[in-house]
Parts: sequence; structure tokens; C-alpha cells
Amino acid sequence: KEFLNQVIFITGAAGSIGSEISRQITTFKAKQIIILDQSESELYNLQQSFINKGILNTKAVVADVRNKKRMEMLFQKYQPTMIFHAAAYKHVPFMEEYPYEAVAVNVAGTRNIADLAVKYNVEKFVMISTDKAVNPTNVMGATKRVAEIYAQEKNLNSDTQFITTRFGNVLGSNGSVIPLFQRQIENGGPITITDNRITRFFMSIPEACQLVLEASVMGNGGE
Repeated sequence: KEFLNQVIFITGAAGSIGSEISRQITTFKAKQIIILDQSESELYNLQQSFINKGILNTKAVVADVRNKKRMEMLFQKYQPTMIFHAAAYKHVPFMEEYPYEAVAVNVAGTRNIADLAVKYNVEKFVMISTDKAVNPTNVMGATKRVAEIYAQEKNLNSDTQFITTRFGNVLGSNGSVIPLFQRQIENGGPITITDNRITRFFMSIPEACQLVLEASVMGNGGE
């Protein structure tokens, strides 16, 4: 019932998490699902997979969350009632090297979407975050923490319900360490870890996205 007749806006829809959220939401009776990403090839592949399955309530849009004017045009056109914000840079070492990009997408991009959600009276804004936002020790984690704080502040000062979900190691997701481990094993090792005291816990992409959808239903804003 949560998704019935909703216009759902999914940013970063071509990514590993965004695309699975998109797939799972198509099983509900949403009015329209806007799948948005700046990565045209993966977005095209996702669009074609929906067309091949006869799923006709999705609309693929090539656009960048950094461009607020472009985002506002899309909000005006589609009038979304619910947002899943998955667009982000996630690779920790890359973002250490290119912090400007991390801030531009993870902070400014989130601010753009959050501001427009309030302006256009979106009911719920669900942000996909990371466990690295907890006491962040790297640029990527810090930018996601700033985005979380911004969303929490918006929740206090608007009618839009802002909900944040965090997860850590998702098997097969973009930014996951697992592909690196697999290559290291295939090459005969060794497996490199950040610290020998580390313990990692993993979940699959479908499990992670199911948790996101459950959080979106359970949340009342601010969680």
C-alpha cells in the first residue's frame, strides 16, 4: 500500500543499489517510477530490462543530481511523491584522491534533491547512506555524514519525512571490497585488509534493498 499510486523518483538508479531498488519497486503498483542516473549505458540496460519484462510504468531519465536547475525541471514535470536517493560516489580511495567530486555529488547533490523535495511537497525522502558515516575517518564517509545531517535538519523544518538507511558491505555492490578480494584470491593472494583486527559482515544486494523498502514504510521521518 505504501507505494500504491505513488510517483517514485530514484536517483542513482543505474547503480548496483539503485537498480535493485528500482526492480523491487516495480513489483508494487506505483503510478510511475522515474529512474534517474548520469550513467547512460547502465541506465539504458535497466530500461531495456523493464521493457522486455513488459514493465511500462518506468521512465528513464539521463541527468545529474549536481545540476539543480535540471533537477527542478524534472520535479516540475513529474511531481514525485516519494524519493529514493541512491546517487553517490562510494569508492573510498578514489574519494580520498578526488574530494572535490565527493563533496559535489554526496553533499551538494543531496542538498539539491532534499531542497527540491521540500519545495515540491514530496511525502518521503529515503537516503541511502553508509556505515562509514559513523565517526567518519575518510572523505567519502565524511561527505555522507554531512548529507545525513542535512537531511535530519530538513526533517525538522518541513512536512517531508526524511529517512536515512545505512549499510556496510553489500556483496556485489559498486564500492564493495569483495571484487578486490576475489581478484587477489584468483592471483594467488595475499588478501589485503585495512587492519588485522577487522571483522566484516556482508549482506546481498536484494537483502539490502529490501531493508531500504522496509525502512521507507516503517519510518515516520528523522530516523
